[in-house]
Amino acid sequence: MTRPPQASKPNVVYFLVDNLGMGELSSYTGSALRGATTARIDAFAQEGMMLFNFAPETQCTPSRSALMTGRYSIRSGNQTVALAGSHGGLVQWERTLGDIFSEAGYATSIVGKWHIGDSEGRWPTDHGFDEWYGIPRSYDESLWADDPWYDPKRDPVTRVLEGRKGQPVQELEQLTVEVRRDIDVEYMKRAKDFLKRSTDAGKPFFLYFNYSMMHLPTIPRAEFKGKTGHGDWADSLLEMDTDFGTLLDYLKQLGVDDNTIVVFSGDNGPEEAAPWRGTAGYFDGSYFTGMEGSLRTPALVRYPGHVPAGQKSNEIVHITDIFTTLVLWAGLEVPKDRVIDGVDQRAFFEGKQANSNRDGFLCWMNDTLYGVKWRNFKMVLVMQKTLTDPALHLTTPHLINLDTDPKEREPLDYPYLHTWVIAHTARLLIEYQKSLGREPLIPVGAPLDYVPKQRQPETHLKSVAECRAVRSSPTNGTI
Repeated sequence: MTRPPQASKPNVVYFLVDNLGMGELSSYTGSALRGATTARIDAFAQEGMMLFNFAPETQCTPSRSALMTGRYSIRSGNQTVALAGSHGGLVQWERTLGDIFSEAGYATSIVGKWHIGDSEGRWPTDHGFDEWYGIPRSYDESLWADDPWYDPKRDPVTRVLEGRKGQPVQELEQLTVEVRRDIDVEYMKRAKDFLKRSTDAGKPFFLYFNYSMMHLPTIPRAEFKGKTGHGDWADSLLEMDTDFGTLLDYLKQLGVDDNTIVVFSGDNGPEEAAPWRGTAGYFDGSYFTGMEGSLRTPALVRYPGHVPAGQKSNEIVHITDIFTTLVLWAGLEVPKDRVIDGVDQRAFFEGKQANSNRDGFLCWMNDTLYGVKWRNFKMVLVMQKTLTDPALHLTTPHLINLDTDPKEREPLDYPYLHTWVIAHTARLLIEYQKSLGREPLIPVGAPLDYVPKQRQPETHLKSVAECRAVRSSPTNGTI
């Protein structure tokens, strides 16, 4: 086929997988052990950079907020998963990847769940996206219709939604288990249509593909049911691999794959609910915790001619960094009128330096600070292994050496102790505290027109000793 005229700016596709543990993909030593092989994803992993220390936030809503804004989710008031009736989400003041790419002339589309706003003014089409087809919150809401205690005449009804910029969002069919099972087919159909229209118009595009797997209920489509012989989970894993490969093939068919940045990642650690439980593989823990199983998810970056093939790294990259890096790769400007936590990782991804431009990050669960990671160490303030385990608030922080104790079983690494690490975690805490002096946090449930007041910086933490005494706080992330 005749290649279409290439857009001057790179196209961007972000393929976000829901609840993907580090123990699922073949390339991350999972998959075959899970009853299926993710051959297409594994091949893609060899075409760019493969990250082993990619840090999402601990839940679906926080990770999506962090990705879209380049800011810790606690800054935008989205640090906890959004539930039906919560009416929270991004305020108008926040600037998303959709806003920035759209203002630069990109065609923008999202398929799949949004989960950072479920009311007028907070939809993706209110934040720069030209079009959207998906659900407002979570796929577990598909189970409502089969619940004998549920009454759709009395209780909320979750529907698949469709929206276009400047128009009201339209309600379509109810989200049921049957609709959820097949919904990625419609996502793919609409994604292809968007890619074709954008390419034919010679317009650069940003496609934000929120894939439904591996979120509960993790059930395969009919053509994948029984295909692996290892149950629904393995069948669903094969389905995900096949669908991602289909999207890659379509980019190639359109002749735009050489000018398209493709990022594949999970949004947090593995699914925990039985019978759909995933696995963190080498690490322990599930989403909704500060364990490594929660703070690491697979992430792959391909940008032909820019990101050398065959790279693998255990350097820390935070999900907010993707915001900054994509914006800069597109030749656009990162907002300067607000605190941005994402750092520029272009030189690292492009193989111009061995080290990430980030050496650590802070980890919250809701508004409680669970810990601080610095390189291969973690200062743990709250211990919690899985979603259903109680959270133990520590009187003295634990220092975990993840090189020697990846399962996080020892509170101190004898005989070394590594207490000097606190000087580095303290620096990260102080930097965060200073940022609160410049810009206060947006409260959970803030009204749509809320704007944080910018002010001069103040420093409340002044010494390592103070930082050693840090405790999680109920005051929306202040420390």
